[in-house]
Amino acid sequence: MSEEPTTPGPQPEPIRFFGTTWVTHDGGYGARRAAVAAGSLLAAAAGCFVLRFTYEGLAIADVGTFVNLLVVVMFAICSALAFRRTWEGFGKRHDPASQASMRGLLTIGFVGVLLAHFFRSLTEAPGEQLHREEYERAREQYAKRATRRTGNPSRKKRKA
Repeated sequence: MSEEPTTPGPQPEPIRFFGTTWVTHDGGYGARRAAVAAGSLLAAAAGCFVLRFTYEGLAIADVGTFVNLLVVVMFAICSALAFRRTWEGFGKRHDPASQASMRGLLTIGFVGVLLAHFFRSLTEAPGEQLHREEYERAREQYAKRATRRTGNPSRKKRKA
């Protein structure tokens, strides 16, 4: 079932969990933002809990202090890089090739990704600023194109 656009011109791009409610902040936008914030914080806490079990498993296996330290530092660095990359992604689109190459790092640093979503959803829907800028730019370009084309050019009166 596809929805036909009601107005001519560019249509807003939907955001995950928000659809197009970010345009006018209607349709439960505030409740969705609160749910995304709570869900991402809960998921980050659960992820930290799982990482704690992983660390305890390494301690039980007695792999050594160096390996324990290496695992903790690796998750901390990957989480920090993933947070930064995700936070920057809310303001600009990343190159698909670089995004694909960073997929492993983002997976390891999933806690950083979840925390970035939590902090962004406190102020707006994650990615709303980028989508709003692109949508406004597309609407302006459409308005310029639409105002240039007025009337049927074949009926234009020719100067003698």
